[in-house]
Amino acid sequence: MNLESVRILVKVAELASFTRAAEQLGMPKSRVSLHVKALEGDLGTRLLQRTTRAVRPTPDGEEFLSRAAALLDEADRLASMFQATSTLRGRVRIDLPITFARERVIPALPELLALHPQLELLVGTTDRFVDLVREGFDCVLRIGTLADQGLTARQLGQLPMINVASPAYLRRFGVPRTIGDLERHRLVHYSPTLGGDEPGFEFRRGKRWVTRPMQSVVTVNGTDAYTAACLAGLGIIQAPRLGKKADLASGALVEVLPKHTCKPLPVSLVHRHAREVPKPVRAVMTWLEQVLRPVFEP
Repeated sequence: MNLESVRILVKVAELASFTRAAEQLGMPKSRVSLHVKALEGDLGTRLLQRTTRAVRPTPDGEEFLSRAAALLDEADRLASMFQATSTLRGRVRIDLPITFARERVIPALPELLALHPQLELLVGTTDRFVDLVREGFDCVLRIGTLADQGLTARQLGQLPMINVASPAYLRRFGVPRTIGDLERHRLVHYSPTLGGDEPGFEFRRGKRWVTRPMQSVVTVNGTDAYTAACLAGLGIIQAPRLGKKADLASGALVEVLPKHTCKPLPVSLVHRHAREVPKPVRAVMTWLEQVLRPVFEP
């Protein structure tokens, strides 16, 4: 049985597509199909059910895939047993929020890749919640409450938050000094789904976090648009302090109500390896934690 064929089968099953698997593996779709057919021939059974809309495992395929991950993990461990401890080989696919990638991770990458020249990183940058299994990521950085089922998470810390507005906005609406002053103010509303929730200003009252409803004239679903709308004078935003330092230093944004920030956002590394994490993935996750630790609250 060819282990490369097993890896390719697992990728096709994860993505439910020969085409997407071929794109991620960097090989022709025809070669992917040949590997799967060869594996099915070796085993004497159909492993995948192909339709015009999707690819699904057969009952035999489900049983095979349930054991294939353990087989591949063990093969990776055996292959790395006698490598020098400082050597990392392989491809690791990660996804990061745009601000983290731009300001922290990518500037630090040369150091990691100089230490491990045979390591290859595929870095996705997005503010949406990617599907690790379907999209083939080894690990992703999550901001906020975790909703993924069946995945393993390592919480890194919490992001301190800040309230900011543009000078133009503050000249028009005034500088709020108290929560009561927000009566005459507006927010830029951040909503991943562009609806379904009401704009509000979150702050701590005693031991509880409460949200004060507020007016909003614009709703966005991306962090770049969120900041851009604030810079354009469309309202106050509550955002991680990370990413706002340059705008604060230049005067493009001004901090307001510093004693009434919203609840810090939890940040976690989430991975899809149910059993032992492959050595390159584990090393990249540890490195990410070291690079990002300075921006977190404990």
